Parts: sequence; structure tokens; C-alpha cells
Amino acid sequence: MTQLGDAHNHLQDPRFVPHLRDLARSLESAGVTRCIVNGTCEADWPRVRDLAIRLPGLVQPSFGLHPWNCTGRSPGWLTSLQGHLDAFPRAGLGECGLDRWIEGFDLDDQTGVFRSQLALAATRNLPLTIHCLRAWGPLLECLRRNPLPERGFLLHSYGGSPELVDELVPLGAWFSFSGAFLHPRKQKVREAFRRVPADRLLVETDAPDMLPPADARFRLPSGPDGRPINHPANLPAIADALAGILAVPTQTLRRQLARNFTTFFGPPP
Repeated sequence: MTQLGDAHNHLQDPRFVPHLRDLARSLESAGVTRCIVNGTCEADWPRVRDLAIRLPGLVQPSFGLHPWNCTGRSPGWLTSLQGHLDAFPRAGLGECGLDRWIEGFDLDDQTGVFRSQLALAATRNLPLTIHCLRAWGPLLECLRRNPLPERGFLLHSYGGSPELVDELVPLGAWFSFSGAFLHPRKQKVREAFRRVPADRLLVETDAPDMLPPADARFRLPSGPDGRPINHPANLPAIADALAGILAVPTQTLRRQLARNFTTFFGPPP
């Protein structure tokens, strides 16, 4: 079967520490060859960096300031971000974006932080990974009024409406499907992905979070607290379930996803 790339996860999360020793072996057996590991704050960028050094063929780093972490940033956060990107020419920028779901959000502050990262990604034409929750109007405004990377941008775990897909595609949007969308209550999201052009589609796990339903799990290790965590080796089961949703042959979709991953994130090292 065609091998796949996980378009978005967080292997730097402390919950993965007990499982890092056999991570590469698990992913090889599952047919997952690359993982885009997204940093979300200044504190975890070094852990993403260390994983990229330790597993250079498997881990492709991405560094960004998540909207949940805007309030804790240092005065030199942007300079530090630029330094991490300078050290890894193949790195992406993200996870960044806008979020009106969290309690006490400051959208103006989030927008300023996002625009700084958007400008950096556009100048360097980096793979840009965007998080958006309940802020699609403000996000569209930012995307329409600011320069964008020539390669486009990825809306990770896209949860917007089907109609919004048609507005985002001309701007250069790519869309990644996560295993959590396989739960029965996510019917509207699945309908949105039926609108996504085949050449703008990616799949992700968002591991260790966004657990897929039981029938789309390859492996489910436990974190330090004993609770189950998502694993990037769940990716093929997610991709195959998506093929059923889209009513296309499994191998046809896998080949398309593999091509899309290389087009957006670049070829393997």
C-alpha cells in the first residue's frame, strides 16, 4: 500500500515520552513515513527541534505560536521563531491562527500575532499550518488582506462549513482531515470534505489528541496518567475511512494523499 504522511501532530507532547523509543518502528509497520510535528509555543519549540534532529527522516518540524499561547509569549518571541526556522530550512510555520472558542480570548492580540507569522510564512514561502475555531470571518479577512505563501496554507483539522470551502480554495487553502471527524456527530464536517478538491486534501492525526473512534485505531498507548492517547500510526485507518466517505477506492485516495503531501510540504530529505 502507498505510504502516507501525517500532516499535523504534536509528538513533542510529554505524553509521548514513554513511547518515543519504538515510535519509528510503529510508524514503519503502519506505513507512515513522515510526520509534520507542530510546535505551539516558545517552551516546546526546543522539543520539536530535538525530535527533528533525533528522527530526521521521520520528523519534519514546524514552529509556530498557537492562539491559545499568545498571552504567555516573551518580547522576543518572533526573533526566536525566526531563529528556529533559520536552523531548519525545511521547517514549516505553525501551528498558528485564531480562536474564539477559548475563554477570555483577545482576538485583537491573536490577530496581531497571526499576521506577524503570516507575513513570515509569505516572505519565505513556508508550509503554513493554521488553526481556526469559531473565527472564520476574521480569518478570511486576514487571508484576503495580507500576502500569503505562494504554495498556499493548510487549515488543519478543518471544521468550517461546506460553503466556506468554496471561498477558501481560491485563496490557496489546503484542508486536512482528522480521525475525530469519523465520530457520528461530525456529519457536517464530513460533508465539507466532500467539497474539497482532491488535489487540496491531506490527512492528519493531531496526536496525541483528537482520538478517532475505535474502528479507526491502529494503536492506542497510554499517557503518564494512564489515559489513552492518539498515535500517528492511526493515520492509515483514518485515510481509508476517508476514502469510504468520499466514495473513492482506498489505493486511489492514498496515492492522491501522498502526492499532495509532497506537493505542499516538499519531498523527503
